[in-house]
Amino acid sequence: MAEKIYIFDTTLRDGEQSPGASMNLEEKIQIAEILEDMKVDIIEAGFPIASKGDFESVSEISKKIKNSTIAGLARAKLEDIDTAWEAVKHANSPKIHTFIATSPLHMKYKLKKTPSEVLEAIKVTVSHARNLCPNVEWSCEDAGRSEIEFLFKCIDLAISCGASTINVPDTVGYTLPNEFGNIFKQIKNNVPNIDKAILSTHTHNDLGLAVANSISAIQEGARQVECTINGLGERAGNAALEEIVMALKVKKDLMPFYTDIKTESITRASRLVSSITGFSVQPNKAIVGANAFAHEAGIHQDGMLKHSGTYEIMTPESIGLTQSSLVLGKHSGKNAFNKKLNELGYELGDNALMEVFGRFKDLADKKKEIFDEDIIALVGDQTTRIDDYIKFVSLKVNAGSFQKHEADLILEIDGNKKNSVASGNGPVDATFNSIKEITDVNAKLKLYQVHAITAGTDAQGEVTVRLEENEITSQAKGSDPDIIVASARAYINALNKLLIKRTKSAPDKISEVKVKGV
Repeated sequence: MAEKIYIFDTTLRDGEQSPGASMNLEEKIQIAEILEDMKVDIIEAGFPIASKGDFESVSEISKKIKNSTIAGLARAKLEDIDTAWEAVKHANSPKIHTFIATSPLHMKYKLKKTPSEVLEAIKVTVSHARNLCPNVEWSCEDAGRSEIEFLFKCIDLAISCGASTINVPDTVGYTLPNEFGNIFKQIKNNVPNIDKAILSTHTHNDLGLAVANSISAIQEGARQVECTINGLGERAGNAALEEIVMALKVKKDLMPFYTDIKTESITRASRLVSSITGFSVQPNKAIVGANAFAHEAGIHQDGMLKHSGTYEIMTPESIGLTQSSLVLGKHSGKNAFNKKLNELGYELGDNALMEVFGRFKDLADKKKEIFDEDIIALVGDQTTRIDDYIKFVSLKVNAGSFQKHEADLILEIDGNKKNSVASGNGPVDATFNSIKEITDVNAKLKLYQVHAITAGTDAQGEVTVRLEENEITSQAKGSDPDIIVASARAYINALNKLLIKRTKSAPDKISEVKVKGV
């Protein structure tokens, strides 16, 4: 009999810890809803003690999501645990996830605690969490570098105090698959009460082994996997949900396990997370990359024409990647456009639909042929959000080898239109100087990246911008046939996200930005 593997998605918690990957409340709810639609078992909605914004988002997700368990993260501190419970208690199925480090390195330098003090902390905090919530998960941070005998003691104690899930993380992506699998094997064989808890795995990709380590853990007894959409996460990222789920599905002959994940929603979830965070998916990324089902070599194409199984181990349809049947142009109406969006896996509300449709019509007037990638970029461009505090209105630039580089920019700030004319070392620099002049926010530009969405000289340009202010980073994308306009949109979108992250609240609550004349 195949055994179920529970999917614990931490895109909203560990994923958001990626530098620049800030999300507002509305965006987090969007992601939570698609995770619920995918039938994710557990959604880790955030770290409630971290900020008022985190608490609010976990609380609201707990109220809205009905079919998935909602988890809140807490350190081994009573205040953390109480706050996590206050945030998740509204859920149909709440969960407190508490953790403490167990490696000698972390205990000595980070916690400044002895092993005995760590054991006492586990006893007090896990017991307290269990008194509040029937579903408690305990994690031994940096398990991959912990002493195995001490790990046994910690796990045994956590289960005795009420933890029903034990998560063993490779926090810094340090172990090899055989090493990590062996940790699970030893835990299964040496912790007396391990049968009273579900073993979970949480891996990071510092050596590119996160998915391989998770699979190894499953083979040695883990029945829950903690992962993120697109492998999003701090440093090199977490194990990618889509890769683990499809590996189990494709290799079920060798691994008698299954998940409840609706895999046809994978592509839609991947695109949503990418568009909200501003983190592009690399073309050769497994499962969801643009080239994952592309075949250019003649031998491959010949094989595909004869039988798709010659070079594809899964079908595009199995992850929700279907061939669209509608061709759109400047004469297309809103209903046809909405149907195309549905074919591509998007469902927009009325206001968002009208906003994106308006930009589509503008694009159709400039471009001879509209590709699916163009529409995906329009939906993903966060300037389409109607609740942004700062909005792009218009831009005129002077550029060229003999001209002064100057940008004449109009922005809408909290409903008020503001204008600035600024010069710079090139049209992009001038445009960014205009934005700084209007907003009076002088964040550092840490990344500026441009690529063409499709082929042809009339292709849309997609720009990625990362900003940093006081060690807070934000990253976003913008698209437009005019690369300077795309640059402005990307910068403004990243700036909106920076302001959100600065306050950790929804855009309509932003009050800290200083705008000249407002």
